[in-house]
Amino acid sequence: QVHLVESGGGLVQPGGSLRLSCAASGSGLSINAMGWFRQAPGKEREFVAAITWSGDSTSYADSVKGRFTVSRDNAKNTVYLQMNSLKPEDTAVYYCAAARFLTQFQSSYGTWGQGTQVTVSS
Repeated sequence: QVHLVESGGGLVQPGGSLRLSCAASGSGLSINAMGWFRQAPGKEREFVAAITWSGDSTSYADSVKGRFTVSRDNAKNTVYLQMNSLKPEDTAVYYCAAARFLTQFQSSYGTWGQGTQVTVSS
């Protein structure tokens, strides 16, 4: 069973940067892709970015392209989300999730972390 733990959230000013981490642990890790999602207050959870475990493919939501970068460190079983040029509308709880293939659809992700709060405000 896979266990995911996010970290790195916090308060940052507009235009600032944060790097989120998602550490995966557990036996029988059969993860082929990791995704990042976010949920703002009063809104539905939405796709942000995803990466294959091999790192050869990535996918981004249009709203974060050019500002966010997803990467992974297989030796540490960790996926990262580097967030630059942050905007107030990026404020949300960010979740990482594991899937068997690269996809933007939440229903394909079977294991989720507990989430980490990102607040962009001056």
